[in-house]
Amino acid sequence: MSIRRGDVVSHSIAVEWGVGKVVEVSPYRVSIEFCDGTTRKIACSHFTSLLPAAPALFIPISAPPQKAPAKAPRAKKVAAAKQPAAKQPAT
Repeated sequence: MSIRRGDVVSHSIAVEWGVGKVVEVSPYRVSIEFCDGTTRKIACSHFTSLLPAAPALFIPISAPPQKAPAKAPRAKKVAAAKQPAAKQPAT
């Protein structure tokens, strides 16, 4: 099976992953976004485990947008007044 970006596939051994869409292809592995919302990398040695699936079966879970944690305002630094060093009397 030739695997290209955009192909919809299923993994014949890990059927609990559901159907996935190929998002990246390299000579050594493919990255597949599965219906459970997880992107998995499959090594080329396991390409034979991938089977073509009907595109209508791929329904991605839209993850809620991640918000950056609110930052607490920083306390302003109060500059300490520098006092000149006391001179020691010469002896």
